[in-house]
Amino acid sequence: MQTKIKGLSLWCAVFSSTTALTLAALPGTVAAEDTRINGFYENATYARDGVGLSKFRNTIQLEGEKRIGNVGIFSNVSVNGTLRGTYDGVYDLNDDEYGSEAGGPIQLQDIAQGSVPHGGGIAPTPLFGFDINENPNDGMVVLGEHLHDQDNGVAFGVPVRPCDVDSRGCIDDYLDKDEDELRFQEFNDRLDFIRELYVDFDLNFDSGNVLSTRLGKQQVIWGRTDLFRVLDVINPVDYSRNNIYDELEDIRIPMWILKTDYRMGPTEVFEGFAFDDLNFQVVWNFDEFRPHDIGQCGQPNVILDAGCFFRGMNNLWENGSTVANFAGATPDGGLATDFGPGQIGIRRANMPSWKLSNTQLGLKLEGVYGDLGFSLNALTYRSQLPSLRGGIPAQNPFDGTTDVYPSLIAFDIHFPRVNLVGGSLDYYSQGIDTVFRFETAYTSGEEFANTLRERLYSESDVARYVIGADKNVFIPFLNENQSFLFSGQIFGQHILDHEREQRTYGEAGIPDWEHNWIGTLLIQGFYMNNRLIPKLITAHDFRAQATTLAPSVDWIVTDRFRVTAGANVKVGDGARKFDDCRSCNPWDPFTQTPGVVNHQPGESAGLGGYEPLGRFKSGPIGMAQEEDEVQLTVRYSF
Repeated sequence: MQTKIKGLSLWCAVFSSTTALTLAALPGTVAAEDTRINGFYENATYARDGVGLSKFRNTIQLEGEKRIGNVGIFSNVSVNGTLRGTYDGVYDLNDDEYGSEAGGPIQLQDIAQGSVPHGGGIAPTPLFGFDINENPNDGMVVLGEHLHDQDNGVAFGVPVRPCDVDSRGCIDDYLDKDEDELRFQEFNDRLDFIRELYVDFDLNFDSGNVLSTRLGKQQVIWGRTDLFRVLDVINPVDYSRNNIYDELEDIRIPMWILKTDYRMGPTEVFEGFAFDDLNFQVVWNFDEFRPHDIGQCGQPNVILDAGCFFRGMNNLWENGSTVANFAGATPDGGLATDFGPGQIGIRRANMPSWKLSNTQLGLKLEGVYGDLGFSLNALTYRSQLPSLRGGIPAQNPFDGTTDVYPSLIAFDIHFPRVNLVGGSLDYYSQGIDTVFRFETAYTSGEEFANTLRERLYSESDVARYVIGADKNVFIPFLNENQSFLFSGQIFGQHILDHEREQRTYGEAGIPDWEHNWIGTLLIQGFYMNNRLIPKLITAHDFRAQATTLAPSVDWIVTDRFRVTAGANVKVGDGARKFDDCRSCNPWDPFTQTPGVVNHQPGESAGLGGYEPLGRFKSGPIGMAQEEDEVQLTVRYSF
């Protein structure tokens, strides 16, 4: 046990020392009226169907506030901090699924032999093939095997052990966590155990207006939605914690930000028309760029299974690997092929370095007019989702030349600049006792996989919106004394420069749906003087035909002790297929696809499978189809 959690004592010492220093810096005693310190310990234990233990996360969180008051020209000065440390024991207690013993040898589909082991594919020339000692058939899974069969499509091995145990496929500075960084997720180079640390202060003007500033590590919340985000995109999100299902407050990744609000209060715009409140906000995220944590292959939660695709593709580039059903492929399958290093795959992640042009700037005007609240928003930022850009130099294994080949499945990861404009409305209707919410965003600069383009991606403007309503409804036969909360939302996404067309064997282009909608519904009841709270959360992806059902019951045993029991169950179509670019013919004439007339270099014939692009049609709900869980969480607050 000592070996497996060798970093625990070090990080506990760091965490304890930071806590002590933070509290020591606050003058006065904990009981003082201007000082607040509280926290909690929480254990979250989840079990997944077919896997066993999928989470044994132990969390300690401390929150503190010191109200200082007036300092020179500033008023309402306060210092706030939140420290969080976790240890997830799943990497020790279920290490053959998620830890140092995960994975094993794999078999890959081959039309001639049925299946071959990793390293057992064909090598048409001496430049094909790889060193099986550098890339052994161990510690691996087949990409997507938990969700679908290979079914005549692309498949390859993905290493799944922590990066200090097995470095294959670990992308420098992006998806390269060692075992301790998986166990103790907040204790890393970015000091994530300091969850928030900021100072608030106000500057009062003679006019009565106030300039309120918050400077430090923080979350900035622009959105009015749950589960999915439209405007709330300033902070990246840690999806490795629990996919999309944890509260955003718990999975946003705080950043070092300057947020300033010019509060004008009631403001007359012109005679006879005045806002009840008006506020102008400037947000400058000056922290070093941080993408979403999408989950590293080998973790229990890898949204869209994208981290596994990236790791397998980087292993292909660095070490070479076997790809199922590749050579001479038709809808009936193909020959498993051993590629060499530097021929196909993901070369590297180009992480934006810190410089002024890579910081992010947002503006928001918000106000209240009667029962109507509104905001107008603008933001320029780096996409927190990765984009794969082809067009990198790679080796042609038929003749040995290194060049840029059209539609070759060889990529670098980029995080493009995105510009967003949008707004929100919320309105309380007294007549029907309902709150209505609306949020919309229009972005330019987002990038999507596109097998019709030579670099296998294209840029598109995107329109998103959400319409929601919250209402309390009495259901007497269920509860005569208290109402139930019903909260529904419809999210829409429209890719405005969408491209897709029919080819010989299927559709090619952008795999994401041109138009898609996701609906969510929350039903929550209250019993035993609000100490027993049953809840049902549902989400349905209309185009993917995938649904999640998440029932739970909160029992507030005392003011300090809470128990939550729940489940997360998915139903629907699961995996979907799309063009995989096996038929993109980069090395003409060697890679022409059988049955395709006049096949041009770099042109897809639409031959597809589940991997890799079907995940964008399945969405995050469909790609988690086989991740049903029962969940138990206990929390003690102090």
